[in-house]
Amino acid sequence: MVFKSIRKWWGYLAAKLGMQLEANADPKVQLEQAITGAREQHRLLTEQAANVIANQKQLESRLYRSIDDLQKANASAGQALTLADQARRAGNADDAARYEQAAVAFADRGISLENDIEELKQSTLSATQASSRARDAVSQNSAALQKKLAERESLLSQLDQATMQEQMNTAMRQLTAVAGEDAPTMDEVRAKIERRLATAQATSELTGVTVDSSMLAVEQAQQSAQAQARLGAMREQLGLPAPAVAEPEIKVSRVEQPAIGSGDDE
Repeated sequence: MVFKSIRKWWGYLAAKLGMQLEANADPKVQLEQAITGAREQHRLLTEQAANVIANQKQLESRLYRSIDDLQKANASAGQALTLADQARRAGNADDAARYEQAAVAFADRGISLENDIEELKQSTLSATQASSRARDAVSQNSAALQKKLAERESLLSQLDQATMQEQMNTAMRQLTAVAGEDAPTMDEVRAKIERRLATAQATSELTGVTVDSSMLAVEQAQQSAQAQARLGAMREQLGLPAPAVAEPEIKVSRVEQPAIGSGDDE
């Protein structure tokens, strides 16, 4: 029970450490690790394929050599039979027997070579099929490796963009924090400018109203003078007297002066 608890706790610690390493790992390093693993896998696969192809070539060489040896053995057996026949015709029985033995030996060798050739044919056929599969595996793995390399370049580009955006975000947060502490915000500056603009526009409107009122008073006075002039001309034509114009009264207040010398008479 204690051992089971220790093993469980150890698994938990390993999983937690793995999560921390994964969170703090540099994506560029992880990409290089993935590419390095893919390249190592391709290298091992290439070596295995090379061994398979080399085995095929060795079997083919043995097959071709065995076929040549079989042809030579058959030719030698035929030659021995010919010589044995010639020796018998010449009455040389010992030579004929010796050639007969040689022919038998070449025939036995030919039979053994034929058996070897059949086995080599089967082995070579299997090796050829294995070599074909190995070539296909290397070709497919090479294409996958090239795809991973291209994907790595794309991911590195995206990683650079993400890093740049993170740096810009950090800089903007710092600028915002500094602006909030030591300087007014953009909203505060905008409100101040809008308030000054509104005050200036209101003042301009009020000034325009005063000028317009003064101009209207001047125009009305000029129009009244023209009307009085026209009425005066019409009275002259009609022989009518001009109306009396009331003059303003001037009042003079009398201020009593104190008598001079009144104090001395007493």
